[in-house]
Amino acid sequence: MFKFYLQLLPNKITLLLWYTNYYMSFKSLGLIPELLKAVKKQGYTTPSPIQEKAIPRVLERKDVLASAQTGTGKTAGFTLPILQILHQTKKEGRRPVRALVLTPTRELAAQVHKNVVDYSQYLNIKSTVIFGGVNAKPQIKSLKYGVDVVVATPGRLLDLIDQRALSLKRVDILVLDEADRMLDMGFLRDIKKIIALMPKRRQNLLFSATFSKEIKKLAEGILYRPVLVEAAPENSTAEMVEQKAYRVDKANKIEFTIKLISDGNWKQVLIFTRTKHRANRLSEKLVKAGISSAAIHGNKSQGARTKALSGFKSGAVRVLVATDIAARGLDIPLLPHVINFELPNVPEDYVHRIGRTGRAGASGEAISLVDIDEVEYVKGIEKLLGQKLEAEVVEGFEPTAKPSENKPKQNNRNRNKSRNSKPKNSNSGGSNKNRRNNNRRRRR
Repeated sequence: MFKFYLQLLPNKITLLLWYTNYYMSFKSLGLIPELLKAVKKQGYTTPSPIQEKAIPRVLERKDVLASAQTGTGKTAGFTLPILQILHQTKKEGRRPVRALVLTPTRELAAQVHKNVVDYSQYLNIKSTVIFGGVNAKPQIKSLKYGVDVVVATPGRLLDLIDQRALSLKRVDILVLDEADRMLDMGFLRDIKKIIALMPKRRQNLLFSATFSKEIKKLAEGILYRPVLVEAAPENSTAEMVEQKAYRVDKANKIEFTIKLISDGNWKQVLIFTRTKHRANRLSEKLVKAGISSAAIHGNKSQGARTKALSGFKSGAVRVLVATDIAARGLDIPLLPHVINFELPNVPEDYVHRIGRTGRAGASGEAISLVDIDEVEYVKGIEKLLGQKLEAEVVEGFEPTAKPSENKPKQNNRNRNKSRNSKPKNSNSGGSNKNRRNNNRRRRR
């Protein structure tokens, strides 16, 4: 029937159908008018698959184990129903923390909190964000008069709990966002400490871009009769992302990267490296080649990271070079190009990386530069994805290098734990070093 009327009166009926589909699609999920109004203001028309599946379940007060690729709208998949639950069960008096969202990185915490603020603008809901790398006093002040929702990284949250700046005794809903990355970063112990400070009866939501055995084991210990929600097959990549690979010697990767960006006249490129040093060096070389660039990683201050990301989003900076940790939570709409300057030694990270492009139905391109010592990484990625990544060779950049005797080995998902661990030492100096390493992680 709709097609028949659409052909008769295209101008008027098209507009009517667009509005009706928009309003009914979100309304059919059970969202209240205040949230529908906020969603409309953000420019969203129809819910994504993860939102369609997760929102009704969360509103039913079910525990949820959800898997969705980065960029599929999973953040709104839990923020919208949580805000509705808090609004509908609100009590008079002081505001205790009733919803806690844990994230692995500062950038992701800031992004999630922005979503909370945007969607709660027509509700009497207060929220705050807590993470390390910045002065804690403003965060403590924001907690003083009570908030309904706290978005936090585990380390800083525990610090403020130790200072009695907040209590988790009234938390009704716990969300673990990017749970796979939190495990990678060694936050499992902190997560268990935080959970021990909450009521046993609460709603738990675990969102992850990948479903590993470790994630499912974590879920078994936290979730009660969870509903499994998957918007895409496990460990799959976005359909709109075109994946390419080039065989290039390590020594020629910088020159080849400059060629790709210059020849294509690319205006916005996100490049991944495995190390902070490599991110700095590559960014410096790009700047010398006349390509505006900035690097973000764990050693950068929060102010420097925010400035770099802001410049990248505005177009003042063409290239953002990042490590995997720093890039988590980057929300860059319509990002056209992602380059794996170095392949990740954990296959799941490849999914996270290229998920930065091809978001929300837009097309994108993900390019991987593969040297001879990274061929094993390619095999791991192909096994995870269940598809081949055919590598091309570009004239003038034909690979000539032979395998290195000390080539990096394929690693497992707990690589950070092994990489950061120190050999046992009987003297006090070794103990102090371990303590300092733990404190650095806590401050994230």
